[in-house]
Amino acid sequence: MLLIPAIDLKDGHCVRLRQGRMEESTVFSEDPVEMAGRWVEAGARRLHIVDLNGAFAGEPVNADVINRICEAFPELSIQVGGGIRSEETIQTYLDAGVNFVILGTRAVNAPHFVSDVCMEFPGHIIVGLDAKDGDVAVDGWSKLSGHNVVDLAKRFEDDGVEAIIYTDIARDGMLNGVNVEATVKLAQSDQHSGHRLRRHHQYGGYSRPLHGTREGHHRRHHRSRPL
Repeated sequence: MLLIPAIDLKDGHCVRLRQGRMEESTVFSEDPVEMAGRWVEAGARRLHIVDLNGAFAGEPVNADVINRICEAFPELSIQVGGGIRSEETIQTYLDAGVNFVILGTRAVNAPHFVSDVCMEFPGHIIVGLDAKDGDVAVDGWSKLSGHNVVDLAKRFEDDGVEAIIYTDIARDGMLNGVNVEATVKLAQSDQHSGHRLRRHHQYGGYSRPLHGTREGHHRRHHRSRPL
């Protein structure tokens, strides 16, 4: 079992949003580096970080905070999402010590970009699919794309992504548990297609590998994570 803590960054602070709404945020810590240290001390082997401001801006906003976490904990495996829309941003994060980058909006709007970067950065690309009633959302969850989450997951598996992170937007940040039905449907589609894609499932807003688990910046802090 791999338990992956999560830190969501807004204006340099660790926060929780309700269903991805930036105006409904709760600050849990003003020191993300210290928060990351708590998880390292607790035994975390990987950390999930999302630049919420970046997800809405379309480019990194909290990269300096992420860089400081990488510098403070060089042995910690780190995956980062939010505002990653170019090869240059991917390279910059990898150079800073990030192990995996998570593509969301750019992956959905330009699927060919995923295949390109999977070839350029093999083993480092994860795709985040955030859906409402099976329809994948983009641009900080402000728009529905019209693309089905299962269809996109199959396509990105063929492109060679390292993993899929799945979020049920309706459950995110609401502290009301897992959408088991939607998660099982996504997992079974993988089995029926003959693929063995490593997927993460959102538990009330946290990505959870189907072969493990993942929690957020604090055990009760359920995470909003638009990418």
